[in-house]
Amino acid sequence: MNSQSSTKRLLMLPALLPVHREWARRLRDKFPHELDVIEVETDHEVQSLMSTADAACGTLTPELLAQADRLRWLHSPLAAPPAGYFSPELIAHPLTVTNVRGIFNDHISAHILSFVLAFARALHHYVPLQQQRVWQQLPRYEGTVHLPEAVALIVGVGGIGAETARLLSAFSVECIGVDPQRTEPPEGMKQIHSVDALDELLPRADFVIVTVPHTPQTERMFNRERFGRMKRGAFFINIGRGATTSLDDLLVALREGQLGGAGLDVFEQEPLPPEHPLWVQPGVFITPHVALWGPYYNERRYQILEENCRRFLDGRPLLNVVNKALWY
Repeated sequence: MNSQSSTKRLLMLPALLPVHREWARRLRDKFPHELDVIEVETDHEVQSLMSTADAACGTLTPELLAQADRLRWLHSPLAAPPAGYFSPELIAHPLTVTNVRGIFNDHISAHILSFVLAFARALHHYVPLQQQRVWQQLPRYEGTVHLPEAVALIVGVGGIGAETARLLSAFSVECIGVDPQRTEPPEGMKQIHSVDALDELLPRADFVIVTVPHTPQTERMFNRERFGRMKRGAFFINIGRGATTSLDDLLVALREGQLGGAGLDVFEQEPLPPEHPLWVQPGVFITPHVALWGPYYNERRYQILEENCRRFLDGRPLLNVVNKALWY
């Protein structure tokens, strides 16, 4: 590390959880002389310290950014921060934003695969029957999907989408994708297209898998019109962000039989209200925004933060830099 560099100040912003306090302690131990790590308890304390900070971890309001003359790096401990994070003021500010994308590709792709396999083997029919203690077989072959003849359309081919394609290829599923930036298909994916091709590709897919973040371009990209373009009886899976999908329109498509089912881990409103009809809609699997959970989740998040602290102190390029204008 560059011994010539002066001490830099990193603010751990509220609200602080126990894991954030552990990270602060570990960073002090790792960089005892180079990094002044401060756990900020209140919004008032943030205001008093903001003008002294070189870096911060958490969320900043436009009002705080106006005081952040020295701030050059803001780290989000999430892969996709909450709505409103990328304010016009943050986009205009010269600081660099980083996040933790890529650390749970394995967890989320396994979650997606569990939805696909459940639908392929008609578990969305049999689980409710089990709860009612009813032994009732569907007519032979009805309700199952023969995966070697199935097509999965992956909307968003980042790390999660690419790993999902690799896993699905083991079941001989034909994977195609759409992505605004990637042009070369990853392992296990047959074709990749620009987002402009989405409407043309939807009728081909037995499974539509959405992994995209919430951006101005993706907000409610799945609506009644797009559900209407899907193959009748196809399955819809969303583990990206809830704001990408109109739940009202999804419910209509399910009730009308346009879709065969839906696997949802993210929702327009979280928690999903207990009175929401999706809870009892046949053919729907609901998990409470847990696709990213798994072993080593917090440790992986910390390692990104520690490595970027090292790079920041050394003046080297940071990992996981976000295009602020695109929100990812």
